[in-house]
Amino acid sequence: MDGIIIGEGVVLDSRPTSSAVRLVAALLDLAVLGVVVILLIMALGRFAPSSEEAARITSVVLIATITVIIPTTVDTLTRGRSLGKLALGIRIVRDDGGPIVFRQSLVRALVGIVELWLTFGSVALITSTVNPQGKRVGDILAGTYAVRVRGSAPQRAPLAMPQQLAGWAASADIARLPDGLALSARQFLGRTATLHPTSRVQLGTRLSGELERYVNPLPPAGTHPEAFLAAVLTERRNREYLALQKTGYRDAVEATQLHRLPHGIPDPID
Repeated sequence: MDGIIIGEGVVLDSRPTSSAVRLVAALLDLAVLGVVVILLIMALGRFAPSSEEAARITSVVLIATITVIIPTTVDTLTRGRSLGKLALGIRIVRDDGGPIVFRQSLVRALVGIVELWLTFGSVALITSTVNPQGKRVGDILAGTYAVRVRGSAPQRAPLAMPQQLAGWAASADIARLPDGLALSARQFLGRTATLHPTSRVQLGTRLSGELERYVNPLPPAGTHPEAFLAAVLTERRNREYLALQKTGYRDAVEATQLHRLPHGIPDPID
């Protein structure tokens, strides 16, 4: 699977995140949590009762808040993207690729009391390093794992017709191109600036040679392969767009005629 689209419209890379990346994200989350803990202690020190019993109760509540309540709340509300994970570009998802819910967040937090807090993260680090999907024990029990978030795909510049080939393309007979070949040519034109010059020439020549089988007549002698590819794809796009417009207009006319009264009877709207 090349990617997963969750309900939020986010495209996720299907490759699991490495244990090293998860460790850095966890350290960032721990730093943020440390700031929150300091603020909570300051607030409790000012407003909490001074009796020993109240101090014990306050300590229990504080520990539960740090180890369970905050992690569960953050993972549930952010759908598996705490600040550390957001900074590293990863997200916790279910095994089927969907966003995690309260149940998975709670299981991960409860298991984390042992594998994260009581063992200083050593159990989680070892487990995620050994597991093929980089899962810690909490992920195994909750049915989750961490994936990289690709985000939205970058917008590619639209194809433009080379001026020197506009006349030839308008009169050329262009057969239907195989989807794979058309996609390869389009991706090549969008990545030419990032390719090595030798690879760029070889790939452009090969793709143009494959495209020549679907075009008649061939472009003028000496045409650059990239210009030929751009001309064919642009003309193909323009022709398909015009065909869709004609089809839509014809369907609209037929739909109007179907709703009119037969035998020349004036329609009420006339």
